[in-house]
Order: sequence, then structure tokens, then C-alpha cells
Amino acid sequence: MKLLRHHLTRISLVLGLIFALAVAAPAAFAMGGDPPPLDQPAPTFTLPSNTGDGEVSLSDYRGQWVVLYFYPQDFTPGCTVEAQRFQQDLPKYIERNTQVIGVSVDSVDSHAEFCDSEGLKFPLLADEDGSVSKAYGSWMSYFSLRHTYLIDPEGILRQQYVKVRPIIHSEEVLARLDELQAAS
Repeated sequence: MKLLRHHLTRISLVLGLIFALAVAAPAAFAMGGDPPPLDQPAPTFTLPSNTGDGEVSLSDYRGQWVVLYFYPQDFTPGCTVEAQRFQQDLPKYIERNTQVIGVSVDSVDSHAEFCDSEGLKFPLLADEDGSVSKAYGSWMSYFSLRHTYLIDPEGILRQQYVKVRPIIHSEEVLARLDELQAAS
């Protein structure tokens, strides 16, 4: 019960902040800063994770495609739906030699609880200081924005999504991934 109250309080604060920012600065809210350029090397990173040996680097996935998705917070409705859809489609990503990675400012412990609660089998990374979110233009004051990036097996950024609809996003990403893989 205490954990539930904690999460509801955090959700209320985040939603209030999102509303205030959306009203005050819609252009900045849409982007969250300058995203890295397409067809250039993706910004590298190493962050703590709830899986594996405790840290994940982009370079760990050289040789496979990467879906790097940023999201505001564990246990919120939109973030939960988005994560569930990526998990539901995970076998399709694996068939395409693609790793799904989620990033938010939540702690490794929060990510572990979220993965246990939702049955997520892909890594969630703790970007608690927002440095990686900033490098990807996905940072808004205290949280990561809902943005997604497709990175090819050589580490080149090939696609970005800054207007994400969580319920259909995984399908969109899979369709674009098929296009990119067919062209390469």
C-alpha cells in the first residue's frame, strides 16, 4: 500500500509537470532539445540496468539493430502500455536481430519492480541524471520524454520518433525496421 501511494504521488507530480510544460512551452515540449542527427553515429552510453551484469552499453549490441526508447516513468499508464506492447512484440524483434532497450530516470530498483510487475524481458536503463536523455534530445527538466530511436548494427542512428502513441508505437517501429532492413 505504501508503494502504491508513493507511485500515485509520483504520477500526480509528473502529470502536473507535463501539463504545465505543455501549456507553457509546446514547441520545447514536443522536442525536449535537439535530437542527434540521422545517418550519423548514435551517441554512446553506459547506464545501470536491472538486467545482466548491472550495466548496459550501446556498444554491447554492435552487430544488431537497437530500438532505444525513452519514457517518462515506470508504472504510469502510457509507459506501461508502451512497455507491454514492446514485450508482446519481443519475439518479432528477436527474429529481426533487434534489441529493445528502455530508458527513464527511474532507479534500477524501480525498473526491477516494473519488469517483475509487467513481465518485461528486455533491459530498462536508469538514466537518473538525465545525461543520456539529454544526448538524445529526450530530456524535459526532470524526466525523459517519450522518444524512440532505431540504431543499425554499425551504431548509426537511422530513425527517430518524437510523437509516440504508446498503443500502436511498437507496430510502427516494426514496420519501419522492416523497411530499413530491406534497404540495407
